[in-house]
Amino acid sequence: MKAFKQLNGIVVPLDRPNVDTDAIIPKQFLKSIHRSGFGPNLFDEWRYLDHGEPGMDNSKRPLNPEFVLNKKRYQGAEILLGRENFGCGSSREHAPWALEDYGIRAIIAPSFADIFYNNCFKNGLLPIRLDAEIVDRLFRETFESESYRLSVDLEKQLIETPSGEKIAFDVDSFRKHCLVEGLDDIGLTLIHKDEIRAYEKRRESVQPWLFNRNGK
Repeated sequence: MKAFKQLNGIVVPLDRPNVDTDAIIPKQFLKSIHRSGFGPNLFDEWRYLDHGEPGMDNSKRPLNPEFVLNKKRYQGAEILLGRENFGCGSSREHAPWALEDYGIRAIIAPSFADIFYNNCFKNGLLPIRLDAEIVDRLFRETFESESYRLSVDLEKQLIETPSGEKIAFDVDSFRKHCLVEGLDDIGLTLIHKDEIRAYEKRRESVQPWLFNRNGK
């Protein structure tokens, strides 16, 4: 998993409440269990004018010119600005996979669905909760300024606007540690690989029949 410490990125504003995971990555794209390759189908039903299916050449599909991700001024965005209850709906982990594969590293919103919020941390994304009034102001500033950027410092838990304003945000200390160090669930387990090997070796000496390599 990619570590997250600091980020200075273009902000893309998705001005819709209750964005659910089926909108983030529609159900027909959930057949793969690999974490990569979902970016071209992020927000597929809003992003394209036709119906998307796995295996299609997305470069030849008609884009919806009104959808925010297709606007030139937001190309290369790494920070997504959302409204309340972002990531509601089913618990599919493919949703943060698709966002991360597209290039989004942080999401700012007044509130998130719990399962989606947890899945973000496990997949290298930083979800940031801010008061709705602050989010409203960030939306206005993003709409008014071409290539509006924010700086996010996870270690200091601060967002800095182009004007120099600093906005503090809260994050659980354990989740922060995992993101800063780039540790997902597997990475956390592998920290203890030496202890695991030692335990297995001790167990084999006490219960050797469990470790019979010849199947006898």
